[in-house]
Amino acid sequence: MNVSIIIPTYNEEDYIENLLKSIKRQDYNDDIEVIVADAFSSDKTVEIAKQYDCIVVDGGLPAVGRNRGAEVATGEFLIFLDADSVLTDNYITQAIDEFIEDDLAIAITQIVPLEKGFINELSHSLANYMTRAISEIKPHGAGCYGILTYKSLHKKADGFDESIDFGEDTDYIERIAQMGNFKVLSNPRLLVSTRRLEEEGIKSLTLKYAKSTTKQLIGEKVTLEELDYSFDHEKKLTRKPRILYSLCGEGLGHAIRSAIVIKYLIMEGYDLIVFASDRAYKYLDSKFENVYEINGFNTVYENNTVRNKKTFAYNMKDVPSDLQENMNKMYKLAHIFKPDVVVSDFEFYANMLSHILHIPLVSVDNMHVLTEAKYSVPKRYMKDRIFAEAVVHAFIQNANKTLIYSYFYPPLKDDSGDVQYIQPLVREEISSLKPEIKDHILVYQTSDSNHELIELLKKNKNRKFIIYGFHKDEEDENLIFRSFSEEVLFNDLKDARCVITNGGFSFITEALTLKKPVLSIPVNKQFEQILNAIYLDKLGYGEHHNKITQEILDNFIDNTHIYAQNIEENYKPTPNNETLEIIRNTIESVVR
Repeated sequence: MNVSIIIPTYNEEDYIENLLKSIKRQDYNDDIEVIVADAFSSDKTVEIAKQYDCIVVDGGLPAVGRNRGAEVATGEFLIFLDADSVLTDNYITQAIDEFIEDDLAIAITQIVPLEKGFINELSHSLANYMTRAISEIKPHGAGCYGILTYKSLHKKADGFDESIDFGEDTDYIERIAQMGNFKVLSNPRLLVSTRRLEEEGIKSLTLKYAKSTTKQLIGEKVTLEELDYSFDHEKKLTRKPRILYSLCGEGLGHAIRSAIVIKYLIMEGYDLIVFASDRAYKYLDSKFENVYEINGFNTVYENNTVRNKKTFAYNMKDVPSDLQENMNKMYKLAHIFKPDVVVSDFEFYANMLSHILHIPLVSVDNMHVLTEAKYSVPKRYMKDRIFAEAVVHAFIQNANKTLIYSYFYPPLKDDSGDVQYIQPLVREEISSLKPEIKDHILVYQTSDSNHELIELLKKNKNRKFIIYGFHKDEEDENLIFRSFSEEVLFNDLKDARCVITNGGFSFITEALTLKKPVLSIPVNKQFEQILNAIYLDKLGYGEHHNKITQEILDNFIDNTHIYAQNIEENYKPTPNNETLEIIRNTIESVVR
């Protein structure tokens, strides 16, 4: 007589292997098939189930999972088990023998705690006694006791009632018991986890079960809401995913676009906690709640050049303490918050946390064009390219989905759909501006190390330059230095004739949105900026040069009308909502 064992699961990697091993140990003479009805686990539950040759089907809440499993079952007998239980030796043989001998229609098993101890053993002995006593009055039981019946009777009863969110197992037992005999089996014992007892406490859990049993005995239904009781998978399937969002703190580009994403997700009803370092933390902390500071990586610049060796030495001295401090903080907060997904805008520690917690990772940044796209660059940049690609690979590994902000679109290596381009996000304060062309040129620098540029601009007495990035407010003849202020920067950008900047992605996209030609002088050895500038030049939106000279400056200014026309005709930014909806749908897709 074939037996089908049906196990509804959701994130049960810590428990299910012990159950599957105990099934393998059974000495039952006939065939046993094991069906795992999984409610879209984000951990290794399904992987483990397949390793043990289980049939895996889509599940949901316990009633849904049990019914979906029974639909594909081929056995004459159905045994419904919870994933955190373990079969004692000879369990199936003892259960089937007693079931047939007593001519039963449905039965449940007595339970023994997996975790030993006086309180656990006493509480489970009491639970067995109460179940036997109540069953003398009315058939009664729960899925954690194991449920044994015939598949033919399951079909005749139309399975578990999926409209019931608590006590669906007792309802099921009562309906099948009307077709035949019911019994709490005497011989087999089922080992069960005490995790619910440990989480809620014996007093709280006893009161909840007493209330539910009393109501069920008098024929009333009881709900999860009445009992303040929940299944982990029930929470997952009926609420929006909780998001742990983390971003790179160097510069403001990551922070500016992340603020747009975070604001949108909050307005859509998602719960978030946010981690950032340095300037990004300060920027976001002033706008949102639940923003936490971590230590981040920083780049060392000298004379508008990235000093890779100094950068490595500077960061490595702090990595051991940063790693311990950041991971402790993030792990503890994640343990309380219980995120369903990690979203990383090129932030290293969140990537690590997603793998520790076994929850999906969505990468959303502009950096992955370096590693995910097919493109060519001049040979002189190959060393910088190799280094940059290594950094990107080190920062983010094995993301479930990768979204790449970009204004240029070289072919992607991956055509599976797991990697895709999305349009850049631009602050509403920028996109709503009506640009004009006045007499000043806006200069925006990632670092304050490009003194050669300042000396050249100062020689152009007949031109006015407004300069950001040197962290000061002062005028020096034709140069006006401004410290960072969003509102003032917006107006200066709106009215600029053109822009001189490094190769920072966010500022370039904002300049293009306002139809401003861009002269890009990337930070030396900063390959992401170099690639941005190369494509800026290729698209005819401006020029890319490694360093500035008077001839380059004059030529660029003389040709700004050509670049402005190219931008007008070819650069077509889309509304933020289109990009934000892709991000939201991607987050939802990895946690379903």
